[in-house]
Amino acid sequence: MKAQTCGGGQVRWTETLASGLLEVAPDAIVISDGDGMIVFANAAARAMFDNEDLVGASVNVLVPPSTPSMAQRVRAYLGATHPDRRQGQPLRAVRRDGTLFSVEITLSVVDGHIVAVLHDLSAKTGVDRARSLLASIVQSSHDAIVSTDLDGLVLSWNPGAERLYGYTAGEMLGRSKDIIIPPARRCDEAEIRAIVAAGGRVDPYRTIRLRADGTVFTVSMLVSPLTAPDGSTIGVTTTTRDISERERAEAQMQAVIDAAPDALVGVAENGRVALVNTQAERLFGHPRYDLLDIPVGRLLPDGAQAEGWPGPAARHRDGTLVPVDITRSVLRTDEGVIELAGIRDVTERIAARAEQERLRAEAQRQMDEVRLQRTQRLESLGQLAGGVAHDFNNLLAVILNYAEFIVEDGAGTPFEEDARQILRAGQRGSELTHQLLAFARREVIRPVPLDVNRVITEVEQMLTRSIGEHIELNTALAERLPSVVADPGQLEQVLVNLAVNARDAMPEGGRLTVDTGTISVDEEHPLAREGFKPGRYVRLRVSDTGTGMPRDVQDKAFEPFFTTKPSGAGTGLGLATVYGIVVQAGGTVKLYSEPGLGTTITILLPASDAEPQAADDDRCPERSAGRGQTVLVAEDEEALREVTTRILGRGGYTVLAASDGADALEVAAAHDGPIDLLLSDVVMPGMLGRVLAERLRQARPETRVLFMSGYAQPVLTSNGILDPGVHLVEKPFTGADLLAAVAEQLTP
Repeated sequence: MKAQTCGGGQVRWTETLASGLLEVAPDAIVISDGDGMIVFANAAARAMFDNEDLVGASVNVLVPPSTPSMAQRVRAYLGATHPDRRQGQPLRAVRRDGTLFSVEITLSVVDGHIVAVLHDLSAKTGVDRARSLLASIVQSSHDAIVSTDLDGLVLSWNPGAERLYGYTAGEMLGRSKDIIIPPARRCDEAEIRAIVAAGGRVDPYRTIRLRADGTVFTVSMLVSPLTAPDGSTIGVTTTTRDISERERAEAQMQAVIDAAPDALVGVAENGRVALVNTQAERLFGHPRYDLLDIPVGRLLPDGAQAEGWPGPAARHRDGTLVPVDITRSVLRTDEGVIELAGIRDVTERIAARAEQERLRAEAQRQMDEVRLQRTQRLESLGQLAGGVAHDFNNLLAVILNYAEFIVEDGAGTPFEEDARQILRAGQRGSELTHQLLAFARREVIRPVPLDVNRVITEVEQMLTRSIGEHIELNTALAERLPSVVADPGQLEQVLVNLAVNARDAMPEGGRLTVDTGTISVDEEHPLAREGFKPGRYVRLRVSDTGTGMPRDVQDKAFEPFFTTKPSGAGTGLGLATVYGIVVQAGGTVKLYSEPGLGTTITILLPASDAEPQAADDDRCPERSAGRGQTVLVAEDEEALREVTTRILGRGGYTVLAASDGADALEVAAAHDGPIDLLLSDVVMPGMLGRVLAERLRQARPETRVLFMSGYAQPVLTSNGILDPGVHLVEKPFTGADLLAAVAEQLTP
């Protein structure tokens, strides 16, 4: 019993001593139970808070009313997993009079109670406050801050380290840091401690660490020496940040840029490469580790140009220059501003462009060849048509004039009507030969300045009669249309031929539209690329809503004798005549047609500044009969020579006949009297009519000259106009035509 009493007294003495020591301790000590009620507050605490009644009060009186309940925080702290001791926690406190002040609190758990040791930060010296502030920063840092001695034993372990690694400070203090280092990296850690102990410097670096659950993660570490008051290095402090998420994000970003179809190069502010992708490796021919930190000027030299490319160039590892396109953007990162360049190799684009140009040139060449072949084909057909017309006109001249003789001599007899039928057939043949000559551009034209609108207006009634009542005729004539230089009769023939063709394409009826306008052809105009002279042109367009033409028909539409009409329904000379007339006038003809939609013929004629001539400006004067004047006829076609001689004789002229040029010169030399007129065929064997005229006028300068021909090209200028001073009567002529031409030429 005595022993127990003695023991009980010893306990009471110990408790009294402890209570006394706590009471006189220089630091403020507050003990609270699990409900947050203060069960002990020493003198320093009562003085700090200026409150003698702390015992029995709630811990809430220690903090401002605006802060969360301290009692709830005490209960939560005791009910959760936590280290037995937590040092250097900052706290905002309040005195009894409401004065706020800052304290640093160290917490310990003893037998279900919380023992709080408080340091008044405002009452400390500058050094103490700095140390306390530093300790507070370390404790509140989100980064893991760990200090070890030079053997790797943990000296400090902040809450950030607890959160990062999953070990409490109580579990780690005094233990080797190797527990959080993968075995493969422990030699590196020992080497770093040796470098720091020797006074060396370690740059921030990446490495891997282990969590308490065995997870391996990537961290960024900053290493600094831990020094004693005397300046000696006693350990190592590391500040560690988890960058595994960042690394995953960077890996994802790298995967994205590696998937880009173009080369991507990031250039840091110092002009060196900081970022590349897989395409950059291929473009420059360097592996990634060689490209990083290389001066960007070595990859994209200023002013360098690849052959055939005006833009920038990239230098390949082998020294060749690769043509590229570059797009730039700015990327702001934690490490600074990075200029991101997207670089596209345009070698294939250049090759494709060159191939396109080659194909375009080849297509243009083929189109030119087609046009040339078409032109040559039409030219050959024109020469053939001209030759046929020459011979045919001679025959028609004989037929027409002998028929006229029969009509004149057989008036009132049954033969008169027969002869008139021959005349009508011959006249239709004559019209055909004129169409052939128009297509062949061999017909004599008499161009004058014309108002195209006036010509259309004058023939509008004729067109209406030609196309019939089942077709609607519309005209849309542009105002202030410039004049064109053309033969008025031929322009009328063009309009009639186009209207008749349109009529035949609209057997069930439709709409025919004639419109005019002007266009300008410059160097870039498609017509200029076809060889058409730049300038201003008058446009005459004739459109129908007929059956249209398939492509194979369009290709042959302007060829003579080509027709899709039934036998006997057409000659195939309508569009051929239009083509010849327009081209001879210096213009062009374009055809556009769609089967089932209709056809549009567009005619372009060079515009002129000349005033248009009225239709009645050129009237033929009346002609008188011959009075015995001598006419020398040179014609190699015997039948035509005889009929010509007969016409002139019946007309009151004295006629000398010759079979060719040489014969004509002999006849003239043998004739003693004057020769008033030479009537000569243009094309004769041995000597052309022009040569005959020159030689005859050397001997007889007073002799006048009149040519006759159905193929007058040798005396025509290039545009179909007679040479100055040249007069011509066209075959096949009637007696009236011939006598009128002779009388006109002999008129003083």
